[in-house]
Amino acid sequence: MTWWKKSVVYQIYPRSFYDSNGDGLGDIRGIIEKLDYLEKLGIDVIWLSPVYESPQDDNGYDISDYRNIWSKFGTNEDMFELIDKAHEKNIKIVMDLVANHTSDEHKWFVESKKSKDNPYRDYYFWRDEKNNWESYFSGPAWQFDETTGQYYLHLFTKKQPDLNWENPVVRNEIWDMMKFWMDKGVDGWRMDVISSISKYTDFPDYDLEEGEIGIGDYHTNGPKLHDYIKEMNKEVLSKYDCMTVGEAPGSSPENALLFCGKDRDELNMIFTFDHMDLDRNMDSEIGKWSLRDLDLVEFKETLEAWQTSLYNKGWNSLYLENHDQARVVSRWGNDKEYRKESAKMFALVYQMMQGTPYIYQGQEIGMVNTDFDIEDYKDVEIRNAYKDLVLERKLTTKEDFMKAVHRISRDNARTPMQWNDSSNGGFTSGEPWLKVNPSYKTINVEESLADEDSIFYFYKKLIDQRHDDDMITDAEFRLVDKDNKKVFAYERYLGDKSILIIANFYSEPVDFDLDTYKLEDYRLDLSNYKDMVADGNKISLRPYEAIMLKNY
Repeated sequence: MTWWKKSVVYQIYPRSFYDSNGDGLGDIRGIIEKLDYLEKLGIDVIWLSPVYESPQDDNGYDISDYRNIWSKFGTNEDMFELIDKAHEKNIKIVMDLVANHTSDEHKWFVESKKSKDNPYRDYYFWRDEKNNWESYFSGPAWQFDETTGQYYLHLFTKKQPDLNWENPVVRNEIWDMMKFWMDKGVDGWRMDVISSISKYTDFPDYDLEEGEIGIGDYHTNGPKLHDYIKEMNKEVLSKYDCMTVGEAPGSSPENALLFCGKDRDELNMIFTFDHMDLDRNMDSEIGKWSLRDLDLVEFKETLEAWQTSLYNKGWNSLYLENHDQARVVSRWGNDKEYRKESAKMFALVYQMMQGTPYIYQGQEIGMVNTDFDIEDYKDVEIRNAYKDLVLERKLTTKEDFMKAVHRISRDNARTPMQWNDSSNGGFTSGEPWLKVNPSYKTINVEESLADEDSIFYFYKKLIDQRHDDDMITDAEFRLVDKDNKKVFAYERYLGDKSILIIANFYSEPVDFDLDTYKLEDYRLDLSNYKDMVADGNKISLRPYEAIMLKNY
């Protein structure tokens, strides 16, 4: 079996993981020091968010040198040592490929903006006029540069100009960079906003009122997208035994197979955003910052569509948290009286589906959201949105905006890892780059490792299950009682074998009738409570109770 189908991936956000030298920033040597911890958890792959040289306008997603490590994180030699020492523990390393854009301080862009006939000019998109595209981080997607009197495209911050993949020289630069790292032992790539690398080069306007700017279909899935990825596969990926996952906003279960279909020769899997956008009114004039309650039926149907559409045709990536998403136990669970129960419930529900699961640092100990003041957030997305939506256009109030920030913003996941209850959660002996969540006094790794009933050990059991039980890798997916508004239940079935996952998504107790399934045919394999309460075929589910039943 392909190794990444049996693997569990652990994402590290390096600046927030562990600081080895007291400068307030996590670093590569800090990751090396914590490899024993990750080995104990049982994960197979580390995905590193960007560690390359960068001015850090967007925390490393603005790269100024693809072949060198940012000095605050360490050296290239530190990175090579991390790769080697992780491999000694049978842990693979996946790096972040950020190739939709570079930093405006990358030598390519520094040259590109010097003159219209510079050899690097066509590495980026330059136009005499701008269209009405909006940046994902608020404001126009075009920035005027006085040197040549033209605009350049940036789908993210103005310090992140988009690369022109139409230029074959640019593509070859990317291929060479990928080979450089893979020849050093890197085992694969998470590809940042890969669905945006192909542009509609006529740059059509959106149908908007005059003066308005917007985000829509032209921002993703351009006409040559899959040509480029196929070329990448042919020139680079096919030459290595590697794992690839593409971040693909705008994808559906149907077009996901264009990326990861068995015979497509492109990627292994993609990240979908469908399930993570269900608690936002994305069509609102304030976009993701307009919140709504999560509809469990809609959530189940969305995950079902991905599970069934890709079965035997492609492969799913499974996640509820990452560096761009808030802490799920605060967002959809109960981070107070039922923190451990709800964290375990979410773990069981998503880890037992078909696909490769991703654990984001701190998720395995049940880290929670923050409630900082606006001044304490560092994320460029939060700062730009606050300036645009609250201060300038006044489309929402500060109070409502901060409610959204506290529930869904990216800095919720970026607060430093909580290792123990000492100063700054044991993350650093210096001043942390971002405030530590005050919850570190009670939520930390040391506490989790000392508690045999902790969230950490629950994740460890789930990881062991994935390694040992091929049913979890191979079996089909079927929703059970799909219209139930309180319970998320599904079956994984293959031949005469069956696994039932049953989870109460809320804090109120609820009875669940197995209906056509006979409870006497199953045994309780795993639960986030110490027992199961049942009467005949009816299970009485306590707050956030989650159980796994097997009949083999």
